[in-house]
Amino acid sequence: MTTATLPAPERSDIEVISLIGFVHGVSHFFHLLLPPLFPWLMHDFGLSFTGIGVTMTVFFIVSGIGQAMAGFLVDRFGAVRVLGGGITCFVLAGVVLYFATGYPMLIVVAALGGLGNSVFHPADFTVLNHRVSAQRLGHAFSVHGLSGNLGWAAAPVFLTGIATASGWRNAALAASLVAVAALAMLFWRRHAIAEVIDHHADKAAEDKVPTFAFLNSRAVWLCFLFFLLITAAFGAIQNFATPILQALYGLSVTTAALALSTYLVGGAVGIILGGFLAQKNAHDYLIAGALGVAALLAVLLASGVLPAWAILPLMGGIGFCTGIAGPSRDLLVRKAATARFGKSAYGRVYGFVYSGLDLGLATAPVIFGGLMDHRQFGEVLIGIAILQTLAIFSALRVGKAV
Repeated sequence: MTTATLPAPERSDIEVISLIGFVHGVSHFFHLLLPPLFPWLMHDFGLSFTGIGVTMTVFFIVSGIGQAMAGFLVDRFGAVRVLGGGITCFVLAGVVLYFATGYPMLIVVAALGGLGNSVFHPADFTVLNHRVSAQRLGHAFSVHGLSGNLGWAAAPVFLTGIATASGWRNAALAASLVAVAALAMLFWRRHAIAEVIDHHADKAAEDKVPTFAFLNSRAVWLCFLFFLLITAAFGAIQNFATPILQALYGLSVTTAALALSTYLVGGAVGIILGGFLAQKNAHDYLIAGALGVAALLAVLLASGVLPAWAILPLMGGIGFCTGIAGPSRDLLVRKAATARFGKSAYGRVYGFVYSGLDLGLATAPVIFGGLMDHRQFGEVLIGIAILQTLAIFSALRVGKAV
């Protein structure tokens, strides 16, 4: 075995995984820069729920379009520079929010946040695929997903705590300082994630394949569809689980919110286990099994016949099963990317496929909002199960297409 094919030392793998996990957590933190501050912003600027909600629509539209484009920048200029640009956008978003004087500036904040968020999946996965040993990739993707969940969990506590104590403008400034810390960490340890591949050989291989050839790949489109379906289901749970559980099972607001938290915690635990199971390489079948159980549990929850005490463990079970599928889905995309296009196309393939995440999160309120307005709460849960089932079929088709 030559030096070029030896697996990276464990210490190097751990550093790369930790650094990428940290910056990914920061990206998820900035998903929630605005939502925890909605009560203060609505009061100070006289905004309705619809008006303030548009800011998040802007965030995900910019992120989705930007993510598909960011992959090309990663392939052209390298992941480190692109990650630095994304984190800089977060710094600016917090600063602009600090100085915000009206609704147009909130839209600018959302656009900057979405632009910053757009770079992380193509850049992160390019680094992990290039710099982490193959035998540790499942664990790397597991940590990547887990860090994102931790970023989501940290943002509401951090921002609302500071806003309550010293105002929302100071909370925005503190968020900027979080991004500054991430930018400093990235600059300090930039050598750990710098590309070590043979750039000339890689570019020569890339020149043989047209830049947009990946758009003719059935596997790539199936991966995009899979992410669209699975995140639309997640978005429905994230947005509507609390009122659904209140209506179907008479839970209090606090208990229903706790059930959603239990779902998210279950997802985090599932991601950890999924990192080990993903090493078995049967990624499409693991995804199918895990999402199949999650869909069945969603149907059971929709029945409305369960005792109240069963809701929390059932929500945890749905999140756990969904989380298990996470690392395998990322490895499935890697398989689709390398099957025909090689390592030089990691950025653009991951960027395009993961733009399905933003589209799924943006469309979930549109798909299920009408059902919620008509109080068809059980039907929303059935719809979530249908989306998960369709995601299973798309994952199985990916396995056959690559």
